[in-house]
Amino acid sequence: MDSADQEIASYGQDAMFDTASIIKVGILAAQLLQAQDEDRELTAAERWNAEAMIRTSDNEATNVLWRAIGGAEGLDAANERLGLSSTQGGPGMRWGLTQTTATDQVKLMRAVFSRGPVASDRSPEGLSQASRAYIRDLIGQIARDQDWGVSAAGSQGSRWALKNGWLQRSTTGLWVINSVGQITVHGHRYLVSVLSSGNASMQRGISLVERAARAATGAASAHVHPWPQ
Repeated sequence: MDSADQEIASYGQDAMFDTASIIKVGILAAQLLQAQDEDRELTAAERWNAEAMIRTSDNEATNVLWRAIGGAEGLDAANERLGLSSTQGGPGMRWGLTQTTATDQVKLMRAVFSRGPVASDRSPEGLSQASRAYIRDLIGQIARDQDWGVSAAGSQGSRWALKNGWLQRSTTGLWVINSVGQITVHGHRYLVSVLSSGNASMQRGISLVERAARAATGAASAHVHPWPQ
């Protein structure tokens, strides 16, 4: 969890987790960076797939864009530009098995919500203002049945933007449940990343993620300056 330039609440922030569908924000960021490099806007087809991928978490649209960015290689190149140092793209078409950390996911949220340039020292060009605004717009319009996770920690009636991920592992039957995004608590904005694995059911995982997000924002809001408006 992050507020302004300070880390305000963390637990196991460098542990590795499967991303499940939260990787879809990273895939969109990679697509936008590649379009920026080509000095063009997304095509109508790319926008259709991006909107389906983010708003309703459509997997077929994700497959199309995963191929378009060059799979794991394209994702890893984008992550380097955005300063994500511990995220590794999944094998083949298994984008949901991308490995990441809570720290890296907060870095990605900062890349999306920051007003200034956000990039690694090696590659100074990050997401443009227009690209950031596009991602923010999509993750702020998630389908109603996917409004869970970090949004539960926001103040009642406040705005939020998020992407959730859920995946039942075939080898164990246990669930990966993740949620990343921006929430508002008492007028202050926070970036939150909660990653989990080994959940007995999807609902138990959602409850765990929501409790963790509430605990983090509760601890943070008492003593840390908010993310700048």
